[in-house]
Formats: sequence, structure tokens, C-alpha cells
Amino acid sequence: MNIGIAYALLGAALFGASTPIAKLLVGEIEPVMLAGLLYAGSGLGLGLWLAVRGLISPAAEWPRFAAGDYKWLAGAVISGGVIGPALLMLGLAATSASAASMLLNLEGVFSALLAWFVFRENFDRRVMLGMFLIVCGGVILGWQSGELATSWPALAVAGACLCWALDNNLTRKISAGDSVKIAGVKGLAAGTVNLCASAAFGAALPAPGVAAAAALVGFLGYGVSLVLFVVALRHLGTARTGAYFSTAPFIGAAASFALLGEAPDALFWVASVLMAAGVVLHLTERHQHSHRHEALKHVHHHAHDEHHHHEHDFDWDDSKPHSHAHEHDPLSHSHPHYPDIHHRHGH
Repeated sequence: MNIGIAYALLGAALFGASTPIAKLLVGEIEPVMLAGLLYAGSGLGLGLWLAVRGLISPAAEWPRFAAGDYKWLAGAVISGGVIGPALLMLGLAATSASAASMLLNLEGVFSALLAWFVFRENFDRRVMLGMFLIVCGGVILGWQSGELATSWPALAVAGACLCWALDNNLTRKISAGDSVKIAGVKGLAAGTVNLCASAAFGAALPAPGVAAAAALVGFLGYGVSLVLFVVALRHLGTARTGAYFSTAPFIGAAASFALLGEAPDALFWVASVLMAAGVVLHLTERHQHSHRHEALKHVHHHAHDEHHHHEHDFDWDDSKPHSHAHEHDPLSHSHPHYPDIHHRHGH
């Protein structure tokens, strides 16, 4: 399995589980303040991680931001760190955790559409079919809850998904940078903005224990999850990482049943099969194409053994290392491979 897939799925599990837990907290914390605490916890936790990492490996060369990266980072912070979480918490306060979780499937769809048609990533039919099955599963589960109507909570969650989709594509632009620093900066900036906004509107401060619980959920579900997501972006690109992240709503719905006492019915299992089939299509994504290497002439250093002898134009002891030129004929071949961020081409 491509390591990027493992990172994406683990990040999806952490993010998916955070939604029903946030539903428990949103009853005790005002929605925008909860969004601020989630991201502040993410930023503070990752800041501590960075400090410890610097003490352990002070001389290590960690990835740095390029001069042009800050505009992408700013856009990601505003869309995915400030607006997106606030919209999700507002929608979550007025709908069930399972319905909100399933509506989060729209993030993967929006991410892929932006990646394909705005940011010009390549895609193939297998990926499209897999995403279609995942979305169908999400629609069935949302339909099951009876809350998939175009009400303002559903629109708020959909708006959050669109913000995160834009965030995903902007973060892809800087995914070669330090993933912990990217997630830490986003958490601190977004958390500060949302906490200040909620305080300005007169939101009451939660009890210290509740605030600490929200910060811990944010560190794992938003901070560590985002670090894993950024690393996955390097290997898979936005559309494919978003596709694997589309398992997060399923994980969130399952956690809702476990934590909130909801019981799955037949439609839940139908949706589970569809989503699992979609994930399998993405996990098994491979394609094959031809390469042609032109004639190549090169010099290399070697020595001969009893199986390798050739004539020289001069006296030479074959037992000693020496250098000479080789010329290879043109070569055509086909091979299957998994695409990554460094190897993309049209099909």
C-alpha cells in the first residue's frame, strides 16, 4: 500500500471521530467558541510538538516555506481554519451528529471538483466511480436520518465542506513544506480569530475542564489529522487524498452510533457496502502506460570477473577496475505504477 494512503486513512479516522465528540461539546460551548477552542488546541499541541522536536533534533534540516507559500497558507487559514469550522459547529448545533457526519462527504466531492477543473489535476474513471459510490453511501445515510433537506443547518455544513475543499487545494500548494508547522500555524491563527470573534459577540467562557476537552479533541481531530493529511497530499495529490478522506463521514457516523446511542438499520449497512466498495476502488488504483528511452551513451567504472570479459583497444589487465563507454539501444516498455505528487501526466 502507498504510504500516502495509510496517512490519509488514519487522518480521516481522527477527523471523523471528532464530529460526534464535538456534538457532545456543542451543547455546553457556543459554536464559534467551540470552533476556536478546537483549533487553538490544535495549534498549541502542535507548537509543543515543534518545540520538543527542536530539542531532540536541533541540527535537523526541516522543510521550509518558500517566499510564495505564505499567500497559499493565508488562504488555507481563512477558508479552512476560520470560516469552515465555524459553519460546521453552527450546523452541528442544529442537526444530528450522524446527519452532519454524512454531509461531510461533500468535502471530498468539492475537493476533487476543484482539483480537477480549477487546479488541473489528472483523474481517471476508476477514481470517479469510487468517489461516486462513497457519495452514494453518504446520501443514503443522510436520507436515513431524514435531515438531508436544504435547511440552513445542512447548508451550513455544506458551506463548511466547500471551505475545506478550497483549503485542501491551497494546502496542496505548500504540502512540500513542514507539515507540522503548516498545521500549527493554521491552528493558532484560526483558533485566535474564532475565540476573539466569539468573545466580541459576548459568548460565555466554558468551564476549564470542558475547554481542555475541546482543546484535546482539536489537537487530535484537527491538528494531528491535518498533519497526516498534508503528508498524504505529497504522495497522492488533492483529489485522491480527498477521496480517501471521504471515509471520515462513515467513521463519524459509526462513532455517533457508539457514543450517542443511535442504532443502525438496513440502510446503514447498504451505505456501508457502497462506501467500502468506493474505498477499495481507490486503494487498488493502478494504471499502465508505455515509456520509450532513447539511445544512451555513458561511462562507468567497473572490474571484470570470470563471467564478464570483453576486448579493449589497448593492453589491459582485466583483473583491475577500469572505465569505458557503453551505448544502449532505444528501449520501449510498459509498467504499472501508482501516481504520486512527483509523477503526473495526462491519460
